[in-house]
Amino acid sequence: MKAFVVVLTVICNVVAEFKGDTVHWIWTCNLNEERCEKSAASPVGAEGSSVYTSPTVCRLTCGKYGALWPQPTIATALTHQLVEVHPDNFFFELEYQQVDFNDFLEANKKIFIQNLRKECGGDCSLQTNTKVTIYITITNPDLTLNLYTNESYTLEILTRADFVSVKIYADNAFGARHALETLSQLVASYSTPERRVGLVMVAGARIHDKPVYVHRGLLLDSARNFVSLSSIKRQIDGMAASKMNVLHWHLTDTQSFPFESRSVPQMARYGAYSSDMTYSVEDVEEVVGYGKVRGVRVLLEVDAPAHAGSGWQWGVQEGLGKLAVCVDKQPWRKFCIQPPCGQLNPINPNVYVVLGNLYSELMQISKESDMFHMGGDEVFIPCWNSSLEIRDYLIAQGKSQLLTEDFLDLWSHFQKTVLKTFDERTGRDASIVLWSSKLTTPDVITKYLPKDRYIIQTWVPASDTLPSDLLNLGYRLIISTKDAWYLDHGFWGNTRYHDWRTAYDNLLPNDRGVLGGEACMWGEYVDGGGLDLKIWPRAAAAAERLWSNPTSNAGKAEIRFYRHRERLIARGIKADAVSPRWCYQNEGECV
Repeated sequence: MKAFVVVLTVICNVVAEFKGDTVHWIWTCNLNEERCEKSAASPVGAEGSSVYTSPTVCRLTCGKYGALWPQPTIATALTHQLVEVHPDNFFFELEYQQVDFNDFLEANKKIFIQNLRKECGGDCSLQTNTKVTIYITITNPDLTLNLYTNESYTLEILTRADFVSVKIYADNAFGARHALETLSQLVASYSTPERRVGLVMVAGARIHDKPVYVHRGLLLDSARNFVSLSSIKRQIDGMAASKMNVLHWHLTDTQSFPFESRSVPQMARYGAYSSDMTYSVEDVEEVVGYGKVRGVRVLLEVDAPAHAGSGWQWGVQEGLGKLAVCVDKQPWRKFCIQPPCGQLNPINPNVYVVLGNLYSELMQISKESDMFHMGGDEVFIPCWNSSLEIRDYLIAQGKSQLLTEDFLDLWSHFQKTVLKTFDERTGRDASIVLWSSKLTTPDVITKYLPKDRYIIQTWVPASDTLPSDLLNLGYRLIISTKDAWYLDHGFWGNTRYHDWRTAYDNLLPNDRGVLGGEACMWGEYVDGGGLDLKIWPRAAAAAERLWSNPTSNAGKAEIRFYRHRERLIARGIKADAVSPRWCYQNEGECV
């Protein structure tokens, strides 16, 4: 108990040292309400009770889940005692001696210590003799990160005198990574009147945890507006802090094709905004590697056959015919959803050669991935009907123009051909993800898309029955509820902004076919400058839904959510404000 008494004495003394007529606040934990309550500082009133000089420190042990985000799913037990710690006094004991495995854990050790330093603003000036040793036990050294990776972990903390033992048990290194993230959230900073900063940690804990959903994603669109590598990495940092595990990288669209393909260099040459706004193979590899260390796999998307204009214009002059039709066609509203228009030419065999090259290259970068996203939404009949080449093709088949059934047949021909091309060029039978569309409606999908190969990403409102209908047909789903998890809404047109509470309370269908979901940051009205503000902390609300799927609503999570926003900010993520700071300092008063 020595360490517990020391830290509580320090905190009470900090209160006692404040002088003058200025009111200084203290916080105590109301165990019944599971919230930290603020009152005027009074050393006399504080005697004999756990008194804290900030809501951040109080929050560590107040309530079943303390300051943890997302909340653990199996078992959580936290003591109400704290112990002073310092980043320099954390030590690690590992079982395995395997190069790749040790490199992975070494990188995560550094991230963990960096996050501790960031928690105290980079200057942890208050020292302590308390030693913290973290013992990590792994049963499987395999570093494959895919849809089937076991992310469960157990975390135990035991404190005796000036020694803290932390034991982490996990099937693999990714579960251990999550445990280290949880451990970092059991630490908070406090400061003295002299503005010296130190850290305190929960002195005792036992947490057993695993995610409810295997796919917990964030879509990032870097085609409408270019996003720098540093900005992309920052989003991965936010995902890691929130235990999200899939960065869905919408890499190309009709506005730009920024990927510098080695096999098809014409794509970026004709499709990038500029030579400075491109991603090389090495850049994509860097993002994939950066994500993996943080437990985030990268799902790459090349949108097709629609959303394909810029980058596809060079076919005729190089003898490959028209690779795309209705490119830049006006008035654009007749041929596409947004300018510039463009749709791949499904009857030109060279289209499939180019796509095969791209698929082969991207899957080589993402060697472990068991998924690839082919886009597949918002294909327009008028675009294909505007092509003389396609109309002549139809006439040869006894048709004058595309009608609905013919349109779906041509579209499905495209999809069957690209799937065959993907399999032949990559040698992989990865699951293919497609956006919900006219090709995925319940009355036709079984005719065109085999359920053993395709995962459907639905983007319909919460009231729409499409997800349930597809689940009843046996399809696997990734759900991006349009009126809850579309983070670009509210910034353009008639769309409505969805706050973090709406994101948190978005319930997914209770079906084993639901792999999980994604919050989506489409890029028409955002670039690196405002990216953090529009994504965070709202994406973290979706993150807890996907990790924990809690039965309680956002009101119950509010106090932990405010603390998580503070944590994101400390780690360099410019998370937007979601309430006056008064709400953070007065827990439960803003529900």
